[in-house]
Amino acid sequence: VNLTDPVFRGRYRGRQKHDDDLSHVLERSRRAGVISMIITGGSLSESKLALRFAKEHNLYATVGCHPTRSKEFENDPSGYLQALDELVCAHLSGPGRVVAIGECGLDYDRTHFAPAAIQQRHFRSQLTLAKKYHLPLFLHSRAAHNDFVQILREEGFGEDGGKAIGGRGGVVHSFTGSTEDANDYITMGFHISINGCSLKTEDNLATIKSIDRRRIMFETDAPWCSMTSTHASRRHIDTLPADLRELYLPPAVREEAFVTGRPVKGRNEPSAIGAVAWVAHKVKEEVSFHEFVEQGWRNTTELFGL
Repeated sequence: VNLTDPVFRGRYRGRQKHDDDLSHVLERSRRAGVISMIITGGSLSESKLALRFAKEHNLYATVGCHPTRSKEFENDPSGYLQALDELVCAHLSGPGRVVAIGECGLDYDRTHFAPAAIQQRHFRSQLTLAKKYHLPLFLHSRAAHNDFVQILREEGFGEDGGKAIGGRGGVVHSFTGSTEDANDYITMGFHISINGCSLKTEDNLATIKSIDRRRIMFETDAPWCSMTSTHASRRHIDTLPADLRELYLPPAVREEAFVTGRPVKGRNEPSAIGAVAWVAHKVKEEVSFHEFVEQGWRNTTELFGL
């Protein structure tokens, strides 16, 4: 979850649209059964903020640089990596500790932010931190599967999550790839994390159905990746029992009509993780909702050592 995003403080596209309502977001998540969260670090500065926030709220965080921000390395590559390294080293234990390296990887849909060669170079450099500190990876891959897999394999993460070279596996988050892509990751020893973006199309749902539930995790990627009425997931959302729907997807208002205590339309929240799990459970039709969620919980706590 991207709790450092300013929209949770009422700021949208640089403008203050409504009061800071982060405390209400957190309270809604607690009512929905979310007892902890992993806050994403997408850059050096954001990782620092994520760690401070995680300590304050007794949550967890990741440390890394998103591929679209990897140009931040360019002025001083070794210095930037060293700063990430020191941040990890200083937060390996205690409240708000770092539990993964990332968000790192490749994004070829947005090379206008950082060219592919720069993304590749600094993806590789962050993999050294996962090896050094024996931490799992929090991975991003968009329109870059072949290069993404090749780099992981060349850096020693081609099997068993890189255990032989100090790695601890990881998770490819916000997964929207094919069944073949998922099989590649699982064969290499990685997990697949799904959110609203993973459940948009019928092809997405067919892919999720094929994934072994022992390798599935759930996330929201809030404030992004909401499930909407145009997505293939909608027919399964419509089967949510009313009491759960009220907890996971409470009625929202437009940002310009903000009401304290109500969610904002279009801004995803951590409470929606239950709805993500519900849709995946209905798609797979293997076990009860409770068993399915418990498996996802175990997958997550075991990988990240929570």
